[in-house]
Amino acid sequence: GHGLKAGTMVTATKSLFNNLSADPVLPDILKNASAALKKMNLRGMFMALTMARLIGTRLLICQAGMPPALLFRGQTNEVEEFSSRAVPLGAPLPKQNYRQQETALGAGDCLFIMSDGFPEMFNPAGEMLGFDKAAEILRESAAESAAEIVRRFVAAGENWADGRPPDDDVTFVVVKVAETLN
Repeated sequence: GHGLKAGTMVTATKSLFNNLSADPVLPDILKNASAALKKMNLRGMFMALTMARLIGTRLLICQAGMPPALLFRGQTNEVEEFSSRAVPLGAPLPKQNYRQQETALGAGDCLFIMSDGFPEMFNPAGEMLGFDKAAEILRESAAESAAEIVRRFVAAGENWADGRPPDDDVTFVVVKVAETLN
């Protein structure tokens, strides 16, 4: 629903991802993709992206203009944030500082990645939903199936918006770690 330029950006980014994703260093992938998108000169079009790589029980994550990824820790019932505050791909800034973060995953952990469309939803009074609500919902629903977690987020957004359509896309990715790791 964003138009031809946005479709071009998504297509180009998917192609770049397919060609660059074998690089083991996630920040290099984002840096090279961003440089290639800048050369396309799409004027004012940028792409936010979170890349996550699972290697056994290790999680590597790197972000470009995305909201924090949330990690519910099954052993402590705490929610950790992974945020790098890096600019979206293709942004016209001279230096991109993409940073890879790494953590070990444990039994019962749940990784939640969202687009900015969820926390930036508005209610009819013009109030924004915000990021804190996402951590609260994840903490309450992390023991459920991935599908149920997504359903809960969708319902929370619909309740908040009370019929007002979202201004941006709303996308969720849920990765659950088995309750027992062998």
